[in-house]
Amino acid sequence: MSPRTSPVVVVGAGLGGLAAAVHLAAAGREVTVVEALDEPGGCCGTARVGAYRFDTGPSVLTMPGVLAEVFGAAGEELRRWLPLRRLEPSYRLVFDDGSRLDVLPEREAMAEQVRTVCGPAEAARYERYRRLLDELFRIEWPTFIDADMTRLRGLARPAALLRLAALGGFRRLDRLAARHLTDPRLIKAHTFQALYVGLSPRHALGIYAVIAHMDTVGGVFFPERGGMHAIPAAMAALLEKLGAGIRYGVRASKVETDGGGVTGVLLADGGRLPATQVVVACDRLAARRLLPARADDWRLRRPRHSPSCLVMHAGLDRPPADQAHHTLHFGRAWRETFTALAAGRPQPDPSLLVTCPEPDGEAAPDGHATLSVLEPAPNLRRAADWDRLRPEMEARLLGRLATLGYGDLAGAPRMVVDPPAWAARGHSAGTPFALDHRFTQTAWLRPSAVTRRVPGLHFAGMYTAPGVGVPPVLISGRLAAERILKEAR
Repeated sequence: MSPRTSPVVVVGAGLGGLAAAVHLAAAGREVTVVEALDEPGGCCGTARVGAYRFDTGPSVLTMPGVLAEVFGAAGEELRRWLPLRRLEPSYRLVFDDGSRLDVLPEREAMAEQVRTVCGPAEAARYERYRRLLDELFRIEWPTFIDADMTRLRGLARPAALLRLAALGGFRRLDRLAARHLTDPRLIKAHTFQALYVGLSPRHALGIYAVIAHMDTVGGVFFPERGGMHAIPAAMAALLEKLGAGIRYGVRASKVETDGGGVTGVLLADGGRLPATQVVVACDRLAARRLLPARADDWRLRRPRHSPSCLVMHAGLDRPPADQAHHTLHFGRAWRETFTALAAGRPQPDPSLLVTCPEPDGEAAPDGHATLSVLEPAPNLRRAADWDRLRPEMEARLLGRLATLGYGDLAGAPRMVVDPPAWAARGHSAGTPFALDHRFTQTAWLRPSAVTRRVPGLHFAGMYTAPGVGVPPVLISGRLAAERILKEAR
């Protein structure tokens, strides 16, 4: 069978697997996706509690151009499949002193926000820092984010590395921000994103300031209907239009190999799918059970996971007044919160991300709304009695929300997801955020997206480079497809 026409199997219908499958199918390859769940999405899932529908995965969509590339590979326009709207503001930041800052993507509008809250001198400093973020992003995106890091030479970009060093990219993130900004509130606004990569601002490298660029400069978007789960639903529909097969409710049990590489995928129901290339797009540690021993990666010998989270989804009998889509309530104990997480303890005074989407006619009954609250929490690698902690943290969270003006939600329809629940959903260490992004788990040092000793075996998703987040996961799927198509030439 010719490598150009041989079938490809993708294990996992999350965003990374779907992106890989769309790129492959659009290039004419025969593709079958196997998904253990009964619907697409993986981490980008959905759930219902009574009459309310909630997104159970990511709530922040940045860099929509990356998503548009997936549809563009098939000659389709994103807006015809998935209309998006830009959120205004991207975030509302509420500080412990009661002040608040709306994060807006336009330069002039954001500078005016900073001028009003922090003063004209800080606004001038902000504009200079924003130019720094622009420069960091311009260097990092094509060189280290939107690029294949499966070979060590991918890091051999001396001009880019020297420029990043000169800009402060290898300082600690909090020090980089504090070098340019003086108001602690504005520093928090540009460093809290370190939590996205599983680190405190004191430990994350300055290169991760690009996440603040994506949020605060590039803007945050949301599907007009269907919530975040509309993203994988649209990708799966596109894949079916391209003629690819998606088999839901089917679990892969083994990637078959011979001396020459991949030969197929065995299914838990006894079936077999022949394939000369396979993309494993699920939790990399959990996927070890599928793989031959020689596919093991030395980078996974001592994996360091990101913290987890406790998430409460609640149905509201009315939308909150003057509520942004995303509101981040900062606690008073900023540094102590990260120390507690590292020690495996709940944060003493946590910062909360509250998501309250504008009703779309589907997520809640007329006149009602939904609310989701994320509180960072220790993962299961740290000893913790979650039978005791969960009710304590849930009660504390309900009290905090009442204090913040969200009302008494004790009797509201709700669902709570804690680290053991994330583990039950297949997330190693009970965290949906995979490995953290310390230097030794970044770029080429992150688990490889290809196994040289098993030809035809590829990986996509959060555990590979570029890493965690919707745009990086989509990119990982595209890179896997590009490698497979290159192999077939």
